[in-house]
Amino acid sequence: MNGIRVLIVDDSSVMRKIVERALRQAGLELTHVFEASSGVEGLELLRAERVDLIVSDINMPNMDGLTFLKQLRTEDLAAEVPVVMITTESSEDHVREALASGAQGYIRKPFTADQVKERVLPLVEAAV
Repeated sequence: MNGIRVLIVDDSSVMRKIVERALRQAGLELTHVFEASSGVEGLELLRAERVDLIVSDINMPNMDGLTFLKQLRTEDLAAEVPVVMITTESSEDHVREALASGAQGYIRKPFTADQVKERVLPLVEAAV
């Protein structure tokens, strides 16, 4: 996939780089990688930039990933952009809540590049 603009929302700068590397290993040609350390920063960025994919953690300070996702959909920011949640949460309730709130995919940490490819690539291909 060529020319993908992605927003990675995670409070860990190391995890943001790991996600970026996994996306590249999955075959995505990332032309722009935007980073945010919280949902608040993610929303601010989306008010100014267009993206093709959003990958967000759930557990973050200031605004967690589920609140970010709900606010993103409420404000109609990036309405057609696929959102994939990546988290250490193992609760099926979190998975259901994320999907009900508008996420198209869910990946549990730790993850492999193959898992990212399997879950993210079809979403991006369908969106672009």
